[in-house]
Amino acid sequence: MLVLSRRVGERLVIGDNIVLTVIEVRSDGVRLGIDAPRDVRIHRAEILEAVKAANVEASAVDDDAVDALRELVTRPRPAATVVVDPAPGNAEQR
Repeated sequence: MLVLSRRVGERLVIGDNIVLTVIEVRSDGVRLGIDAPRDVRIHRAEILEAVKAANVEASAVDDDAVDALRELVTRPRPAATVVVDPAPGNAEQR
């Protein structure tokens, strides 16, 4: 990890097209400005971690859900009913 000291208004250049600028220094944190191309994705790490954790939780399957899906798959389907209209050639399947 590279650790640098910067003052308000000073910049840090990453690669050829990303510039970080120190906007403000407070007692509780630092405000940074990031100038980068639109195709560069920039995310706060804590948000990414929260989204990943939520996705893992949402994809977790309990036994009740598995049993309910099995029942849906194995349950016999009702037979189709054909309704015939008295006019020739008009049949409808339900």
